[in-house]
Order: sequence, then structure tokens, then C-alpha cells
Amino acid sequence: MAVSQDQFEIKFRLSDGSDIGPKSFPPATSIATLKESILAQWPKDKEYGPRTVKDVKLISAGKILENNRTVGECQSPLCDLPGGVTTMHVVVQPPSSEKEKKVADEAKQNKCVCVIL
Repeated sequence: MAVSQDQFEIKFRLSDGSDIGPKSFPPATSIATLKESILAQWPKDKEYGPRTVKDVKLISAGKILENNRTVGECQSPLCDLPGGVTTMHVVVQPPSSEKEKKVADEAKQNKCVCVIL
């Protein structure tokens, strides 16, 4: 991740190729805080937006970042270019419909079991 004066410059790439940022974050910033920032800055014209932090996955250098880690802990040696901006990819979990939940619940309840003695 690009470091300048103890700050990381990060931009967030959405699935449609558009970006949020870049914005500076201190190394002690948690991944959960980054996700909250994404929620606050999410473009209103997008059809499917995240509702909570749990709906968002951040990927950096091919790894899914955990909420309890900090930006400093997740830094990659490949991203230490002076004055550079780190791109993190944002994946949004699609909302599940009530129909899908009902079908899944019914499938669990309607199990047949055969026992041969």
C-alpha cells in the first residue's frame, strides 16, 4: 500500500470498474472502518448497494481482508511504491430474496431417508 507521511492512499474499485476515492487512511485504521467509509460513499445510482459492513468484502493483493485487521497489517510489499495509490477491490454480497430462503428451508425440511437393514 502506498505510504506517505504515515498515511495509506487507497482507492476502492467497484465491480463495474468505477472507483471510490482515493482517500488517505492511517495505518491503524481497521478494515471494518474502511468498509464503513465505502458504505458512506457508495454511489446512490448503483442498483445493488451494500446495506451493512457484512455485505462488503475487500480484496487486496489477492486476499480477502478480515474486519479485525488494520490497514498497516494488510500492507503488501508489492504496493510500497512512493506516491502510489493502492487499489482494493470491493465485492458486494447480493441480497438474498425471501423466496430463496423459503426454498432452502423447505429443502431442508423435506428430506427422505431410507434405511436398509
